[in-house]
Amino acid sequence: MKNTLTLIISTAILFLAACGGGDSMEAKKAELEKLKAEQAELASKIATLQEEIAKAGDTANTENSRAKTIAITSVTAQDFVHAIDIQGRVDGDENITYSAKVPSVVTKIHVKAGDRVSPGQVMASLDGGVLVAQLDALKKSHELASTLYEKRKALWDQKVGSEIEFLQAKNQKEGLEKQMLAIKENLDMYYIKADYAGTIDEVIIKVGQNVAPGVPTFTVVNPDRLKIKADLSESYASQVKTGNPVELHFPDIDKNISAKVTYASKSIDAMTRTFNVEMNLTGDNDLHPNMVAEVKIFDYEKKNAIVVPINAIQEIDEENVVFVAVKEATELVAKKVKVTIGKSYNGKAEVLSGLNVGDQLITTGFQDLTDGQALKL
Repeated sequence: MKNTLTLIISTAILFLAACGGGDSMEAKKAELEKLKAEQAELASKIATLQEEIAKAGDTANTENSRAKTIAITSVTAQDFVHAIDIQGRVDGDENITYSAKVPSVVTKIHVKAGDRVSPGQVMASLDGGVLVAQLDALKKSHELASTLYEKRKALWDQKVGSEIEFLQAKNQKEGLEKQMLAIKENLDMYYIKADYAGTIDEVIIKVGQNVAPGVPTFTVVNPDRLKIKADLSESYASQVKTGNPVELHFPDIDKNISAKVTYASKSIDAMTRTFNVEMNLTGDNDLHPNMVAEVKIFDYEKKNAIVVPINAIQEIDEENVVFVAVKEATELVAKKVKVTIGKSYNGKAEVLSGLNVGDQLITTGFQDLTDGQALKL
């Protein structure tokens, strides 16, 4: 429109200049009035056409063609949760690697990997031949001492014989019994036994192999007593407590399990500045010690919260602001709104103040917007 008016005025000036000084002043005035009338008529037609085009919804040839294209999302109330994402590992209270109690040679292995064992079950026998021979000799001496004791006792009950001889026979018998008991206890150390019910995870030894205390022989795992262990930064010490809900993901087997924090350490490691948390697991044959787990510990939840995409929030003049679209007369314009932000997680932020349910939040095209700028969807 402005270009058209400029052209009309320029034409009028050139026309007047071409007329020269010979024309009368009255003629010039008449011509000027004619051109002004034509200009007014053109301006009226242009304005009418612009209004008709705008009403039809096409603003390409109007002043609104400078409006910025945006996308909006209606603000709604929804549940908001915050979680701490860490990595943990599967461990067990009953996940033990056994070793021999005495130096010896393996004479027999009674189990294989995958076998279930019960408390006290013998997993391997070691060479205790020397003790076995000593025990056999003591058993024979004990038989003779027992026979002698019974005879001395029978005579003493009848008040026949010497009390000293009776007491000597009794003492010899009981002494041999104590020696036999001690050898049996020592001989028991030549058996590697399970301390609890579980599954043989690994058999490390072979028949004929020399073993000694500290040398691994078997690994036994109880799949019903597994747990997750993880280390958290000390900054979370006041947020993570016993009972916090947890979501566990095991990427190697693509499995999810819900759990709770069953233990949160009260002490901070001086070297790593972390504290330990644990989550008990129910029996699951898919889980194995040292398996990696992705852990989400939920430490905050709010119902019916105002939640917005975190990338829609801008920091302008040291204030957190968002832009919303509002209707002014017939135009859609941008309005800058200062907001107070709470916790943020997973690309979303909790808005504590500044927005209301139903506000039209600008989620696309908000960059470089100014307050009151014209918008189009």
